[in-house]
Order: sequence, then C-alpha cells, then structure tokens
Amino acid sequence: MTLVPLGVPRRLIEFTLDGQEARVPEGSTILDACRAAGKDVPTLCQGDTLAPKNACRVCVVEVEGARTLVPACSRRAEAGMEVRTDTERARHSRKVVLELLASSVDLSTTPRAAEWIKEYEAKPDRFGPDAARVDEEPKVDNDLYVRDYDKCILCYKCVDACGDQWQNTFAISVAGRGFDARIAVEHDAPLTDSACVYCGNCIEVCPTGALSFKSEFDMRAAGTWDESAQTETTTVCAYCGVGCNLTLHVQDNEIVKVTSPHDNPVTHGNLCIKGRFGYQHVQNRD
Repeated sequence: MTLVPLGVPRRLIEFTLDGQEARVPEGSTILDACRAAGKDVPTLCQGDTLAPKNACRVCVVEVEGARTLVPACSRRAEAGMEVRTDTERARHSRKVVLELLASSVDLSTTPRAAEWIKEYEAKPDRFGPDAARVDEEPKVDNDLYVRDYDKCILCYKCVDACGDQWQNTFAISVAGRGFDARIAVEHDAPLTDSACVYCGNCIEVCPTGALSFKSEFDMRAAGTWDESAQTETTTVCAYCGVGCNLTLHVQDNEIVKVTSPHDNPVTHGNLCIKGRFGYQHVQNRD
C-alpha cells in the first residue's frame, strides 16, 4: 500500500449539483464534485497528473448565471453556485463535439468514445463523405513508440507533459494553424533528430492512442492485442536508487508495455527511458 503524506486540511464548500446539495474541499473542480457524487460527466483531455487545458470541451456543464457553458474539468466549485450537468443544452453541446471529433479523427482506440457517442446519439456520418479528416499515416521512426496523428484530438497533454509540467524537455509543440494544426517536434523533423529523450511520459497521458508503444502498435496491427487477457503487476524499477514504481502489463507471459501508477509519490506516472522501455532483458530467454 502506498502511503501518501497528509496535506493541509481544506475547508468544505457547499453548492447545488443537479438539485442536490454537494460538499467538496475548497479548490475542487466541478468535475471532482461530479465524480465524488457518482455522476458520469465525459471528458477526453482531463488528466489526473496535469493542469486542465480546457481543450476537448466534452465535459461542459451549465452554471446558473453563466452566459456560456463552462468546462467542468477546470472550473472551481464555488460556495452557493448551482450546477446542472445533464441539461438539454449541455447534452447537445457534448453531442456536437463528439460528432466533430469522430468525423475528423479516428477514435477507435479512445477509451469510452464509442460508449459516449451512443449515449449522446452523436452521428458523425451526418457530415457526409466529404468531411475533412486528418488521414495521416502513422509515423514509425524509432523502435520505442509510434505517433499516429490520425487519432490526435489536439488535447495538448503531451505538450504539457514534455514541457514545464513534467519533463522540461520541450521537444513537442503545436505546428500549423486551424485545421492544419498538428503536434510536432521542432521543424517537424524525425523524432530521432529532435530533443526527445524517449521518456514516454507523453504516451502515459495521451487519451486517444495517438501515441503508443511500438509493441502495442505492432500487436494491434497483427490483431493480437487483447487488454482483457493482460495482467498488471506493480513492482520497483531496478535501474537506479530512485525507487520508481513500474506497472508491468503482461500478455501471454510477455511484457507488452510498462506504465507507472499516477498516485505514486515518487513518479506521479512519469518514468525515464530505462524504466518505461528497458524491460526486454526480463524476458530474454538467452
């Protein structure tokens, strides 16, 4: 069991959530309150290790007195506010956002995307066969991970993880404008010629599978990737004395990828190249 140091106590604030009284610690977001109350408000760009970017707009809710819908992932809960999460206006907005995303990019490996599209009765096909799509071929220019921008929703989580929120490598940024905006390395060069240190922390936060382990990419292409058949075992990285926790994802007695627990006080989900990709020696039969 991981022991997490106790933080400074925070006072509770009270507000109304879908007609019922809610109490959450000061500083909590509306999304935090929704999850605490068991309400399933969808979100794609929110992550538990990064500051909210308000990019996907799938989590919008109505706040009494607000002119526009507000993103639940970043709006702080305030005492006395009245929040409604399941109004016709909020549901319609989520539906349109899902339609726009699904009509322009591939959401096939985005967790729960198909479920939400069905729940909100989104119809991406209504834009017709001429709807603008990304349609980019996956970039396979190294042996560790693959960049499939046809699945990218521009949530900027990889940019933040590579930048000042975690890695401080700044190898990733946004290139282009409007529909031509893309996540890219400097001068859109091959990854091997960039400042990337191959920590893979961008993969950890990617919500759509636009960034994935080369092992996962190859297994999906071969039709052998099966998360239901995988086991997860958390252990300690043996490369150095920092004590990073590793979660080994094993299928058919082979490690297929490595992640790290987000609630671990040492790593917070982040690893270096050795911890995330240096597992081949474990299963080397020679």
